[in-house]
Parts: sequence; structure tokens; C-alpha cells
Amino acid sequence: MNMVFVVNAGSSSLKYQLFNMDDESTVCSGLCERIGLEDGIVTHKWKGQKKTFHTELATQKDALEIVEKMMLGGETQVIDRPEDIVAVGHRMTFSLSGSNEITPEVEKEILSHLDMFPLHLPHMIACFEACKEVYPHATHVAVYDNSFHLTMPPKAYMYAIPYEFYEKYGMRRYGYHSSSFRYVIGRLEELCGRPASEMKVVACHLGAGASICAIDGGKSIDTSMGYTALAGLMMGTRAGDVDPSVLPEIARKKGLTPDELDKVIYKQSGLYGVSGVSSDERDVIEAAEHGNKRAQLALDMNRYQIKKLIGAYAAAMGGLDAVIFTGGMGEKSEGLRHDVCENMEFFGIKLDEQRNLELNRKEGKISTDDSPTSVWIIPTNEELIIARDAYRIHNEKQHQA
Repeated sequence: MNMVFVVNAGSSSLKYQLFNMDDESTVCSGLCERIGLEDGIVTHKWKGQKKTFHTELATQKDALEIVEKMMLGGETQVIDRPEDIVAVGHRMTFSLSGSNEITPEVEKEILSHLDMFPLHLPHMIACFEACKEVYPHATHVAVYDNSFHLTMPPKAYMYAIPYEFYEKYGMRRYGYHSSSFRYVIGRLEELCGRPASEMKVVACHLGAGASICAIDGGKSIDTSMGYTALAGLMMGTRAGDVDPSVLPEIARKKGLTPDELDKVIYKQSGLYGVSGVSSDERDVIEAAEHGNKRAQLALDMNRYQIKKLIGAYAAAMGGLDAVIFTGGMGEKSEGLRHDVCENMEFFGIKLDEQRNLELNRKEGKISTDDSPTSVWIIPTNEELIIARDAYRIHNEKQHQA
């Protein structure tokens, strides 16, 4: 069997999915939550069934061992032996190369960027180390969040700071959500029967983390996230773009250390910081409907920023053929899509309100048939992109052996 196991580690969670690469079908999937905290939760899906239970999850390895036991035995069994899993795909934050096997040298390179991703990278590495113990026979592959954006030109990725900071420390725009953008541009080709090489597309990945990408001829030429995944749009708890002078001023006024300031702009800002209600758009919408003006302001700011970037990227590409909405908010919020596309006819965007409502959470075109610029909902599948890369690199390794 040609099985690929994909893992996506968070600070206290582990999202996983097992693929049969013979037909790219999902064999099982799930989420381990509250790792390292009291009362861990495991949600496992297989063969149209779902099982949720509470258990102790002290470490990432504990979570992986529980998942492996479920895949190997009992009512949840989907494989006969661990060796059925030929490769493990790991979501990693950053590299200046494409996807690659995680050798000791590659792991050392990944760890060298720990200062850029102090909130994400330690958990990804912990998950990798645990996976090596549980699946020592498998090919372990890193698929990087920034890899799709390596095609950006210098005029798009450089910052106007002293050039030595780029030369010595690599400070530039990198961009993230690569697997999502790779997936949706591929699906767009299939849905509209037109190669990406002939299209100018703005893809909007809108979730708790959010970014927008200008895709010209199938390649990323600009994106809203920057050196880290904080820049660009306001997000669930992340501030997005802020005048840099504001940050030291906040630190001085509040007496904050750099780490405490990081917490403010990563964990206490965005929709949550402005609304004072929640980082979840659904909660903010409900509060706005009940007259909460700060909640309404947060929604207005969010939609305005998305609309503004679509216009900016259309200008950068010299045209616009399609707009894609993906990610949790992009796929599930008909109100967001309506607000962003409203009064955009001058860009050739004509939203079909009925389609926008009926196709909520589904895949399909939500613009009118005569809209010069087509608008799409394409639910993302980042795990499938990771699985494809892992399987390809595993096969290349086998052929070289």
C-alpha cells in the first residue's frame, strides 16, 4: 500500500490525515487537541465514521502513538502495519528551497530560523522528532509555508531598510500559506478549463491566519504576509500591518518586554483586539448584529483591507481574470464575500448573490455568467499538497537507491 501520513503541528494540537496515494483518497483524519494540557481531546474520522474521546496527551509523541494504535487495530483499523506508511509529510514554516527530505542537515537549517517563528517552529520540530520514532522506516519530508512565493521579484519582496539587513539577516518578504495557494490555483485550472499560465488571479486565504496572493501566469508575484506570518491583513488575533513606530511606543507606554509586545500583536490584536469580543468572525458578526459598534468596526476594517489588496494586486498584474476565496472565513462567510465584492464592477466583478449564498462552504463559481472577472469559492486542501510532495520525494529516493 502507498500510504502517506500528513501532520500539521500547532502549539497544543496535532492535525493529521492519512492518504492512499494510489487514488489520493483520505483513509482517515483527525485532530488531537490540548496536548500538554489537562483533559486532552482526540477526534478521529475513518470510513464515514467519527469518534471523539478525552485522554491524557502529555506530548506530541503521546498523541501520535494513540493515532497509530487507532489506525492499526480495533474498529478504527485502516492499515495492517506501520510500514504501510511509506512517507510522512510535515508542514514546516520556512526555507529558501522547495520541499525536501528532512536529513540532519535540513533539520539544522530549519532550526536556524527559530527566531523568526518562536510560536510555531518548536512544535513542528517536536512533532517531526516524535514521528521519526514512531515511523523510523518512512521518508520524512518538509513542505514549507513560503515555497510558492520564491518566484516573487525583488521589487516585491525587498523592504526599504538598510540593504545590509537583507544581506546579513535575510530580512525580506517571504509570504506563507503556500500549500493552500498551490492547491486552489490547481483546482481553478480544472474548474474553468484554462491553464494558470494564461490567467491573472488574486487568491484570498482567509482564516484565523490570513493572506492574499497575486498569481500571474501560475506564479506568485506578490503576497500580503511578510518576513513572518504577522504582516498584511488583520487576522483573528494578529495585528497585520501596523506603523512600526507604534510598536516601541506601545512598549514604552505599557512597560513591555519584546516578548510581551509579541504577545500583544500576535495574540491580542486583530478581530479580537478591535472588537473586544472574539477572534472568531462568527462571534464578532453576532455581536455586531446586536449593536456592538466595535465589533462592526472590526468587520468593516477586515473587509476593507481585503478589498484594497485585491485592487492593488490587480494593478500590479495589469489585469484580473479571477478571484478565489478559501480558508475558513473565505469558504464559510457569505457576508464577507458580499462585502468584499460589492461595488467592484469597475474591476469586472459581478457577484451572483444567490450563488454566493447557495454555494457557501462548497466549491464553485459565485460570480454571474457575464462577469468579466470570475469569482470562486475553492475549499483548500493543504494536506493533499503536502502528501503529493512527500510521495514524490519518497519515490525519487527509491529510484535513486
